[in-house]
Parts: sequence; structure tokens; C-alpha cells
Amino acid sequence: MAITHEIKVQRREDEGKGASRRLRRAGAVPAIVYGGELKPVSIQLNHNDVWLASQNDWFYASILDLSLAGDVQKVLLRDMQRHPFKQQIMHLDFQRVNENEALRVSVPLHFLNEEKSPAGKAAEVVVTHELNEVEISCLPKDLPEFIEIDLSALEVGTVIHLSDLKLPSGVEIPELKLGKEHDVAVVIAKYGQEEAEEADAAAAEVPAAKVAKKEEPKK
Repeated sequence: MAITHEIKVQRREDEGKGASRRLRRAGAVPAIVYGGELKPVSIQLNHNDVWLASQNDWFYASILDLSLAGDVQKVLLRDMQRHPFKQQIMHLDFQRVNENEALRVSVPLHFLNEEKSPAGKAAEVVVTHELNEVEISCLPKDLPEFIEIDLSALEVGTVIHLSDLKLPSGVEIPELKLGKEHDVAVVIAKYGQEEAEEADAAAAEVPAAKVAKKEEPKK
């Protein structure tokens, strides 16, 4: 069951770059809500509230309840613009959601119990997380904030693929419908020495190829 989070917003009457700069100086974040059968609406949010919310995974992959004077609209965050070097959020885009239409959303992956696994306990073993998030499709009511991957049984030499993930009810991974070649690795556990040997082998192939292409001297 999807968890919702309420965020209070205000309507924004003035638009344009000048108005947005004034809002930011006053500690607010300009934003827009679009989608569905309603027209796009310009809004503003308290920057401190948004900044705190942005430190959590749920802000990026959960249904958000935008509350405008008691009128609540369910939305997803679709874009966030940050200042290039300040800790400041410059603009937000929210998309309205329809409870009867499937969403495609990228949600974070949470890796559990890696340190307790045989691979995690073994010396000189490297466990790599090839993905940190995955795109899923589901109805809004089934949207999870994240997907957990229990690594407690992870052995050396094991590769966990997308198709191995345990998904909540009503959730699927669209990528898997495109063919076996899209069933990519999510977690890989192998000895660090293997990675070094593979890198050495790849490096050794380069000069060998160059020698093979070298022309014979003309007589």
C-alpha cells in the first residue's frame, strides 16, 4: 500500500524570472503542478520544508499530497532544479496522478544484510551494487517507496539480476518485457583478484591487436 505525505503549498500569482527570484529571496520555492484534466497551476512552497523533505527517499518516489488551503491533489515529483553550488532548491515540477492509471517511476533499492552474508564475511570479496534504483510500473495505490533486496544468503560468485527481485503485489519491471538481454545484473559478488585479472587481460589484448594489424615491411 502506497504511503502518502502531505506538503502545504500556496498559489503563486506572479510568474516570470523576476517573480521567481523574489520568491527565493523570501525563502520560498517556485513550482508548477500539471497533468490530468486540470490546467497547470503555479504554486510556491516553503524552502526549509522542501529541503528537509528532499533528504528522504519518499520525496522522490512516493505519492505526495499537495494541500492548497484544504484542497488536496495527489502528485509525483517529476523534476527538481538545484542551485549549482548552494544548498538551494530552485524549482519543482509535480505531475498529478490518476488512481486508475499505471505509473512508471524509478524507486530506490535498499540492500539489506550484506555484512551478514557469506560473501560479505569472506576476505578479498568485492560486492558491487550495479544499480541503486529501478524503474517500475504500478497503480498509484501499489507504489512502494523503495524495494528491499535481502543479501543475507549472498554467496561468492553470485549475480542477482532484475528478474530475481521480489516485487510487491501489483508492481512490475517494464524492462524485463523487452527480452533476456535486459535482465541486467543488480548485485555481483566476486573476489577482488578476479577484477584485477580481468582488467589485466583486457589491457593485454590491446597491444596484441595492434601487432596483428601491423603491415609486413615491403621487400
